[in-house]
Formats: sequence, C-alpha cells, structure tokens
Amino acid sequence: MKSSQVTINSSGMDRDSVVNVARNNSEVVISPGAIEAISRSSKIVEDLAKSDLPVYGISTGFGALASKHIAPKDRVALQQSLIRSHAAGMGDVVETEVVRAMQLLRLRTLCSGATGVRPVVAETIAAMLNASITPVVYEYGSLGCSGDLAPLSHCALALMGEGEVFDKLGNRRPALDVLNENQIKPIVLREKEGLALINGTDGMLGMLLMAITDLNELCTLADIATALSVEALLGTDQVFAPEMHEPLRSHPGQVASAANIFNLLKNSPLVASHRQDDTRVQDAYSLRCAPQVNGAVRDTITHALNVAQRELAAMIDNPVVTASGEIRSNGNFHGAPVGYVLDFLAIATCDLGSISERRTDRMLDANRSMGLPAFLAFNAGVDSGLMIAQYTQASMVSENKRLAAPASVDSIPTSAMQEDHVSMGWNAARKLRLAINNLRRILAIEILAATRAIDFRAPLTASPALTIVIAEVRKVVDGPGPDRILSQEMSSVENLLMSNALRNAAETVTGPLN
Repeated sequence: MKSSQVTINSSGMDRDSVVNVARNNSEVVISPGAIEAISRSSKIVEDLAKSDLPVYGISTGFGALASKHIAPKDRVALQQSLIRSHAAGMGDVVETEVVRAMQLLRLRTLCSGATGVRPVVAETIAAMLNASITPVVYEYGSLGCSGDLAPLSHCALALMGEGEVFDKLGNRRPALDVLNENQIKPIVLREKEGLALINGTDGMLGMLLMAITDLNELCTLADIATALSVEALLGTDQVFAPEMHEPLRSHPGQVASAANIFNLLKNSPLVASHRQDDTRVQDAYSLRCAPQVNGAVRDTITHALNVAQRELAAMIDNPVVTASGEIRSNGNFHGAPVGYVLDFLAIATCDLGSISERRTDRMLDANRSMGLPAFLAFNAGVDSGLMIAQYTQASMVSENKRLAAPASVDSIPTSAMQEDHVSMGWNAARKLRLAINNLRRILAIEILAATRAIDFRAPLTASPALTIVIAEVRKVVDGPGPDRILSQEMSSVENLLMSNALRNAAETVTGPLN
C-alpha cells in the first residue's frame, strides 16, 4: 500500500522520506531539476568516453586494475562485467526494507548530478521502487568501503534484467520476467554507469536511518517500562522530578527521559502509598538512574542522526563529476563515519537492555521485590511464574553484549592491497539490527513482568497513564493465574511494542511523550 509521495531533488533527502519508501512503499518521483542535473553530468561522461584520455571508471579497469587501459569498443562490456563480477554476495537474503532503502539512496546520489549516469538509469530505479520490485541481495559481500559493493551490485544486476528479484507479492523470480511484466525495460549500462551504481554507503546508511527511527521509539518504551517497574517495586517518583535534572546535569536526553517517567507516574496511588516511609531512602540504580542511562542512549541517537543527516546530503561516488566538469577521484565512499556511529548505537542498545533486565530480575526476587511473590508466581512452588522469562531476557542481554563489540575497529586489506583499509560499516549495521530486535523483546519481558507485579499490588493501582497502559497489555495477555505458555505471552507484548499501542495509550493522559 502506497503512503504519500517522496520527491527526489538534486540536493539531499530527509530520514523520514527514506523510512517511508523503505517500509511504507511511498511513491518516488524524480524532480525536473534532478533530471536536468543528471543530463548535464551525463554529457560530460559521454564526451570523455569518446577520447583517449585515461579516466578511472570510464576508460580504465577498477581497483588494483585501475592502470589498465580499456579500448573504446570494450567500455560498455566493462560496465556489465563489473556488475556481474561484483554481484558476489552470499548468505541469507537481506530484508526487503533494507534493499529498498539502498535503491532509494543510490537513486538520490544519481540525482545529485555528480555521477555521470544517463537519466534513464535513475528513472528505471524509480520505476522498480514504485512497482515494489526488490532485488535479491545477500548478507555478506560488503566491507563498507569502495561502496557496499556486492549488495549494490545485486541491485544493479536486477536493473540489467539479470539475477533475481522479489515481485510486489513477495515471490522470488527471475528479474527479467518481473521487469517485463511491469513494462520496465532493462538497462544496458554505458561508460561509468556500473561503477556509479555500486560506489556508495547506501546499505549501511539505510540501516542506520531505520535504526535511529526504531531506537527513538524504543527509548520512549523504555521510559514506560521503567515507570511500570517503579510502580511494581514501590519506588519513588521524586528522583525524576524536573529540578533533579536540568538545573543539575543538563544532558538533553536525560532531561527528556526523566520528564517522561515523572509524567507517567503522576497521581499514582501506588507511589503515594509509601511516600512517607522514611525507611526507603534510595531506590536501586536500575530504577533511580534510569534517566541517566536512557538519556545517554537518546543523546547517542542524536549524535548518530547528525552523522546520518550529513551523509544524506553527501554525493558519494568515485570518480565524481565536479561542478567544473572535471572527473575527479576521491575517497568519500569510505564508510568510517557511518560505521563508527553504528557501533556506538550497538553499545547504547546493549546497555539499555541490560538495565531493563536488572529491573525485571528485581521484581522476580522475593528478597528484593518489596513483598511480591517469588517469580511473580500465582502459587509459588506449584507455579514457576516468570522465572524463565528472565532467563530468556538474560540470554538476549548476553547476545547484545557480544553484538556491542565494534566491527569498525577491524580492517582486512582487499584488491591486491589497493583497498588496504576498510570500514566494515555494513557488518556494524547488520549486528545493530539484531541488537535492536533483542532490545524490543527485552523491554517486552520487563513490561510483562511489571504489569503482572502491579496486579499483585491490588487494591492499590498505578497512575492514570499507566493504568491505561496496563489495560492495553491485558487485551493480549491475562493477569496473574496458574502457569501458562510464556512464549506466546511474551510475543504478544512484543507485538504491542511494535504497534505503538502502549505509547498511544499513555499519551491519552500524559500528552505527547519525548
């Protein structure tokens, strides 16, 4: 189903446009100005292709073969051969949303007028996106330098009518059959066009943009989970009060997170029930320091977004057609800026899941849960309650610690030492996606545990905002009772997190959350 329309100009693009095309199949339209910019640079390449002047990507080989002169009669074959030889991916098939983001971001660069391709190349990519034709791309084959080479080559292969694609119904079929079915003529690549289609950071950038979108939402859900756990564990709301944050330590993310939690706990009978208890001096760090941790994650996302926005405005190709009409080699395809922040986000994602698991464990431990039954079991001993849910949570936290090990510190030389330092940004993006999925499940388990614990506190109730959140959870998971199949319940709450239902429910009382 198409959602809105995204116009591609010769300048940059915003994150929401990329996400909408990748995930919501928004229609893509190329502006007249972009077509004009493409035509200008295409003419420059066409003229150079007729000369004997050695120009990388037009009349020479690639990589370590850059010094090899290519005769004019072989230059079209050169581009076709480049794509076929570089379509060397292996492993699992990459998700449709990632491939669509790659297609769009490469199209955005072509529309900058800095790559020298013909307008028909850009128009054909747009037609494929609008027909929901997704090239089959494989997990392995990019080192995050000289472009996401193998993944983008598989995209370019489909443009040529070769290889395989998924059609709009999700069926895997030969590319030529699906192009013909949609009246899209395959491209016969000309000088420089093959190189222009694969020399970019589009795969890792697309995954970064979607990760930022997902983590922004998960930070708000982490605040909701924290507030529920504070209620469940009879914690105080006073450490989240505004005067304890902005005047004292003004990290923007911390201030935003504390404000969310404080608003979510407002007018809570559970919190009020122990406000005068002078034996409760300080809550555990996993409750008291939640804004500091979640806030640091938010600020890390902001840094990553700044990098992503610069990359969205960039014109990444090698060689590039300059404004003066020269063809110039460069190193802008190196993915270090993107790779670093992908790794940074993996570290933050890991820590947000880690503190969530600590709150869950506290609710299940009768020695630390302020009177809750062991493991939140309905009949402890006969029932195990949520004991093994925490095991599952712990296993994902442990995996995220492994996934937090940075990919960008590694580099393996390639292309006969011509490409002797690479970013591994694609690998960083792939593991970040796994970590984010784990984080969502970790938070779902905390929310499952906290809502069950609050039910055990009856007749006391949670705040008005959190009472509505609990009601949403109760639509898909029953309250305390004899042991049931936990896997189904955890999956149901995970689906709630993916649907934005919990945020929407809370905001009916709090207004917009940060």
